[in-house]
Amino acid sequence: MLIADAFFYLFATTCVAAAFMVISARNPVHAVLFLILTFVNAAGLFILLGAEFLALILVVVYVGAVAVLFLFVVMMLDVDFAELRAGFLAYLPIGALIGLILLVELILVFGSWIITPEIAAHITTPAPPMDKVSNTEALGLILYTKYVYFFETAGVILLIAMIGAIVLTLHHKEGVKRQSIPTQVGRKRDESIEIRHVEPGQGL
Repeated sequence: MLIADAFFYLFATTCVAAAFMVISARNPVHAVLFLILTFVNAAGLFILLGAEFLALILVVVYVGAVAVLFLFVVMMLDVDFAELRAGFLAYLPIGALIGLILLVELILVFGSWIITPEIAAHITTPAPPMDKVSNTEALGLILYTKYVYFFETAGVILLIAMIGAIVLTLHHKEGVKRQSIPTQVGRKRDESIEIRHVEPGQGL
């Protein structure tokens, strides 16, 4: 247990310190690197908790895709971060209010869990015994049985959000010819071809 406790404090301390550096770093590239470090240490905490599936998802999806993609975007695009931070104080009250609400919710969750530990017995869908199935299989059995409709609804919402973001950010340039399938299908013979009678020995 001493080794597990040592690794827990190591991962937790590094994760909190790296998360603080994400919001305090002046260089955005350094902020993304600290974000990757935060994800890796959070994955280590998931491993200690026995949730290896969540740890692998955190590393593969967030570190391997989202964070690295964001790093490339920050490095390749010439973004004026000084201008972006100019309006930071204007949004500070709203951000402080949202942070206070999240803090109260976390206090209520942890407080109720400590004060009434028997609340775990009221969970409607307990996880299958870990000695029978693995962590990944247990998560799949719960997610794709009772909560399958919620899972599909979340996927549809994300799809709609992605389409909405594309529609809002898509801008067409003037004077650029684009393919129109209805126009091509509905055109007539007179609009498509022109027949010319060429006399023998003469060109067009």
